[in-house]
Amino acid sequence: MRILVVEDDAVLLDGLREGLKLIGFAVDGVATVSDATEALANDTFDAVVLDRMLPDGSGLDVLKTIRRAGNTTPVLLLTAKDEVGDRIDGLDAGADDYLGKPFDLDEVAARLRAITRRSGGRASSELTVRGLRLDPASMLVQCGGAEVSLSRREFSILHALMESPQVIHSKQALEQRLYGWQEDVESNTIEVHIHKLRAKLGSAAIETVRGVGYRLGNS
Repeated sequence: MRILVVEDDAVLLDGLREGLKLIGFAVDGVATVSDATEALANDTFDAVVLDRMLPDGSGLDVLKTIRRAGNTTPVLLLTAKDEVGDRIDGLDAGADDYLGKPFDLDEVAARLRAITRRSGGRASSELTVRGLRLDPASMLVQCGGAEVSLSRREFSILHALMESPQVIHSKQALEQRLYGWQEDVESNTIEVHIHKLRAKLGSAAIETVRGVGYRLGNS
């Protein structure tokens, strides 16, 4: 899952970025309204963690701008203001959830899973497809009832494929899911991860659609 964090406190931004990466998210970070608006206009994210108070304006300005443009990316609004009126303003501006500072990193991750699950129309974050079971909260994967150990990025690829089992995912789309702006991506990285997933789940678990990308296998 690829997340954009918009936070002007450099220490907090770095903590969220590194902490969420350890939990399995790919994270990019910006610190201003203008950078956030540009990022959301030119890139795709699964969710946004958005601070309300920013140096060049309000996070609500970002929220209103992207909602007017038809951008439905789930947004978790963070703020030191935790009055009822502030929560109402944020939710009415288009936020999907609201969390006051200080907060627990695990709760941020749980709320991100919840808002992305709701945006996808799913009651549960757990996915079960063609003999595979994946739980994003515990990063548990089972194949035919047996637990399978995956790396963070192998897990992220499988998660993407299982969320949309009929969709062909391009190499570029999978790279965007796994890596942030500052991370180097080798040309054969996705192929290596796919190879390792097939070794662990079975050769038919992931299908290659030549010249297009990958999708979950039918068997």
